[in-house]
Amino acid sequence: MKITIRLIMAIMAGIMLNACTESIPANLENNSIIPKPLTVIASGGSMEISKRTRILYSSDNQELMLLANQMNDFLNVYTGVQHKIQLNEKGPKSRSIFLELLDGGPSSSEEYRLAISEKQVVLSSPSTEGIFRGIQTFRQLILLEGPEVMRTEGTIRIPTGVIEDFPEYEYRGTMLDVSRHFFGPDIVKTHIDLLALYKINVLHLHLSDDQGWRIEIKSWPKLTEIGGSTEVGGGEGGYYTQDEYKDIVNYAAERYITIVPEIDMPGHTNAALASYAELNCDGKAPSLYTGTRVGFSTLCTHKDITYKFVDDVVREISGMSPGPYFHIGGDESHVTALPDYIYFIDSVRQIVKSHGKIMVGWDEISHAGLEEGDVAQYWASSENALRAVEKGAKLIISPAKQCYLDMKYDSTTRLGLNWAAFIEVDDAYTWDPVKLVDGIGREHILGVESPLWGETIETIDDIGYLAFPRLIGHAEIGWSRADSLLWDEYRSRLRVHGKLLDKFGVNYYRSGLVDWMD
Repeated sequence: MKITIRLIMAIMAGIMLNACTESIPANLENNSIIPKPLTVIASGGSMEISKRTRILYSSDNQELMLLANQMNDFLNVYTGVQHKIQLNEKGPKSRSIFLELLDGGPSSSEEYRLAISEKQVVLSSPSTEGIFRGIQTFRQLILLEGPEVMRTEGTIRIPTGVIEDFPEYEYRGTMLDVSRHFFGPDIVKTHIDLLALYKINVLHLHLSDDQGWRIEIKSWPKLTEIGGSTEVGGGEGGYYTQDEYKDIVNYAAERYITIVPEIDMPGHTNAALASYAELNCDGKAPSLYTGTRVGFSTLCTHKDITYKFVDDVVREISGMSPGPYFHIGGDESHVTALPDYIYFIDSVRQIVKSHGKIMVGWDEISHAGLEEGDVAQYWASSENALRAVEKGAKLIISPAKQCYLDMKYDSTTRLGLNWAAFIEVDDAYTWDPVKLVDGIGREHILGVESPLWGETIETIDDIGYLAFPRLIGHAEIGWSRADSLLWDEYRSRLRVHGKLLDKFGVNYYRSGLVDWMD
């Protein structure tokens, strides 16, 4: 009798197991992933992820193990368990998510392949960076809760098929102005989390301007003591200690985002000039400035102390910034005579280079002696951009009429400016970096960046309102092939992302051009 009961129980358990693992028809092509993947091939079935699903990784690589733990943390929210994580060099197994580092050089360090079958998920890439980008696709597939993703308590079913993907541009960034209004480390980290989800890989921090100096420089302590003490409108300002800045850099690096520091010069320097009188040609420190006018300040370009100052600042910040770039600003130096401006940029370029960094500057720097390897950021002048590429520099494309996130959506928008344009969600999406300026081709472009200047923003909700959803469209322009991008098709995917932004507490702009999903 005991044998019979055991046999019946075993048969019933087998039936239940088969019922739980049986593939249910689903279509992977019915997804709302942004940025749009290069290829999606559906196979029509589904895979169950449950408490029995293991997370395996292919090699004894510390970063890969950390990514396996990130995957576990994400899935734990839905399955309610800590999944077993194991090193497994022999390959994928049934009921597993397998993170696989491939041998050989990638065509892109961010290339990945996400293969989902009824038995397992295999996410493979030649780099951990590619694995991380693939994890973001996997996260979106589940977070967006599309019709092909099915849930029961402790279980998720996802559609089967293969996604193969890599980015169009190597540099896909956004800029956050923390100088006009200061935003603390926690706000910056929250912003970084959203950037990572959309495969943005650069955060450019505008760390100094007329209204505030936001990074501790130990050799010039008054920069933060005086220059960091206020902001637009006369608020208390603030700054990052070097430890806080390093923490932000490390937090971003864990999400495969590079921090690009910017110290704007020789203009936009009133906060520095107010802190140290010797940086002024007349030796007199001006008052601190809390307005929004531009173009009235300049470092004294022929004083030796100026270049001692620049060298110390670049040295200290470069030592905390492992990324390849240092941004020197260079824009709107209206009171700097052109010969003095050229002398200054040429001198600072050598300083930046001496500290092992690539110089980046706004498109005005093309007046100076650029050469191959330098980077100019096109924001206003096509003439400047063309001059930069003629000198061998690469371009970051940030046209104000399409990319400036501080521009209002329309005349009724409660935040932002409108000197460049009103930029609705479709205006932010329906443009191609290659087609902006005759004579500037794909070979000249390093990537795209979306600046968010800070004159009118004071809170994280303000950041969310102006950046999202326009930044999502810019992320797709940076990642996806231009010939695959269609506004109506994108709009149908974007409508679903309203739910995702709601989950993350983002105060995004609900454009009337999008039929947002409630």
